[in-house]
Amino acid sequence: MARDDNDVIDDKPMPLLEHLVELRTRLMWSAAAFLIAFGICYYFSATIYFWLAEPLAKILREQGMGDPHLIYTQLYEAFFTRIKVAMFGAGFIAFPVIVSQIWLFIAPGLYRSEKRAILPFLAATPVLFVAGASLAYFFVFPFAWKFFASFQSNNGGGGVPIELLPRVGEYLDLVMKLIFAFGITFELPVLLTLLAKVGIISSKGLKRFRRYAYVGMFVIAAILAPPDVITQTGLALPLILLYEISILAASMVEPKPVEL
Repeated sequence: MARDDNDVIDDKPMPLLEHLVELRTRLMWSAAAFLIAFGICYYFSATIYFWLAEPLAKILREQGMGDPHLIYTQLYEAFFTRIKVAMFGAGFIAFPVIVSQIWLFIAPGLYRSEKRAILPFLAATPVLFVAGASLAYFFVFPFAWKFFASFQSNNGGGGVPIELLPRVGEYLDLVMKLIFAFGITFELPVLLTLLAKVGIISSKGLKRFRRYAYVGMFVIAAILAPPDVITQTGLALPLILLYEISILAASMVEPKPVEL
């Protein structure tokens, strides 16, 4: 396909060593952004912990547990939990900086038309990630935690009560894993639409493999989510909806066949 004369690469040839120096600079800026964000998040780790624990605490209060709490059974568990919480927060805060540094590294080697094509997808990436994380936090967690907590019993078996005493490390690992899982899987429209934009896939191909994709969504949900129907369905159904949105978006951006 012929390019417009104005569709040029805004860059000058550089030796390999200069490219490596540029890459090192971008990596250093990204690492610095993450470390600064980590320090800030570690200082506010108690607040982040409260935000992550609140969905479970709310369910336990509704079930009459009074003042719910999480426990730790190893001396170092609480400390490393704060480290994990700080890294979790730093990932969110530093993400825009890291993406911008990646863009600044690869953008000079792209044509102007390629930059215009990629920028909307780049802008949609954090929006979709936050949308996926919000779905997990505000909708999936309340239903899933209520289901799990419902197995508590004052009588138990033979008069022995069954009480939920979640460990702080295990609980936060699960929460952070699910938030990242929902956020990353919500990037599906960005990936498929971008592949359609460059002609690697087509909307017809996505429609043809729809049934297999649906099965794949439930497989992905079974791998990423805990082994319960509520959480897995809560991840699989949005993925199916996102796949259908991807088909529509792909049909709008895919290269049109040239009529002779």
